[in-house]
Amino acid sequence: MDAHLTYMTIYDYHMVMTRVGIADLKARLSEHLRKVRQGETVTVLDRQTPIARIVPESGGQGLLHIRCPAAGSPAPSKVPLPPAPRVEIDVVDLLLEDRGKR
Repeated sequence: MDAHLTYMTIYDYHMVMTRVGIADLKARLSEHLRKVRQGETVTVLDRQTPIARIVPESGGQGLLHIRCPAAGSPAPSKVPLPPAPRVEIDVVDLLLEDRGKR
């Protein structure tokens, strides 16, 4: 399947989105990644059904940032657990009742 272009307009900004089949993506991965580096979005199709989208990296925004604990913080094993919730209903009885209805 050859790649074909779909032109779309969002907020008066013209954007090109490339749609490729899985086989074409596998055969020409480097070429499609070059397009992504240039700012294009590549939509991957499985039998004409979109299943994935490859978008340009946003420069690290939105990635998980792991930070060190603040000085003087207790170890995770030393942090007390919150109190158990007070429930007036026996959850096992509730579960058995629900399963009995099915």
